[in-house]
Amino acid sequence: MPELPEVETIRRELVPLISGKIFASPLLHMPSAIEYPDSEQFSAALTGQKVLNIGRKGKYLIITLDHGILIVHLRMTGNLLYTEEGPPEKDRYLRLSFPFNDGSALYFSDMRRFGRVWLVADDHELQEKVLKRVGPDIFDEMDLEKFIALLGRRERVMLKALLLNQGFAAGMGNIYTDECLFRCGIHPRRRVSTLSRSEVEALYKAIRAVLNEGIEHGGTTFRDYRNARGTAGDYQSKLAVYGRKGERCRCGSPIEKTTVAGRGTYFCPLCQVEWTATEKET
Repeated sequence: MPELPEVETIRRELVPLISGKIFASPLLHMPSAIEYPDSEQFSAALTGQKVLNIGRKGKYLIITLDHGILIVHLRMTGNLLYTEEGPPEKDRYLRLSFPFNDGSALYFSDMRRFGRVWLVADDHELQEKVLKRVGPDIFDEMDLEKFIALLGRRERVMLKALLLNQGFAAGMGNIYTDECLFRCGIHPRRRVSTLSRSEVEALYKAIRAVLNEGIEHGGTTFRDYRNARGTAGDYQSKLAVYGRKGERCRCGSPIEKTTVAGRGTYFCPLCQVEWTATEKET
């Protein structure tokens, strides 16, 4: 699933490519990809709209128009490709086409069909229809003190489950959560209440560093993800634990895989020792 670095990569690429462009009539190859409004209203409302700005919150791409806001969530296998040369050849997963009046276009492709698109009238509808249950962006809207305060409200929660919870903070997914926890030496099953102030600070710094690195390398591509120009990311070559079960950690210990919060989880049992104090919560 594209996480914050992948969506931010796409956002940064699209800013110079589509800012100021005007949408022509969209082609809805799979109308069910439109979450709101209905497909006829969507097509009528988008046609003729000018792109003013491209933003992001968590994993949501937010395109501000002169009379509305277009939102895209790629979910597990979605891609948003920009091209001036027509639709990608033989793309059997093409769901939506968003041509501009100059002949260029955005193409939304999604193998598993979980990705969704919204078109809302204003910031109020954006919040009510799309972002109502989404927490603050963990990269752009979270300083250390806010992070500490939010953790304090979830003390009994397992740390990995909390970081994956988009209602707590938006943007983290399975890959970057595992990498961040490894980076600061915290076991993914630790509960928030067991963390010291120094561990929380180390976790916050790890989150900032890993997300920055992911963005710098254009995101992580194992199979589906591509940036707005159709190029794969490179951060998979930098991953320390994710997807590396059985390989040697830098400490020499084999990386292990377990299940935490229903997700496959990679960690080093030597660098990320599970907490065993007598007051450990169950």
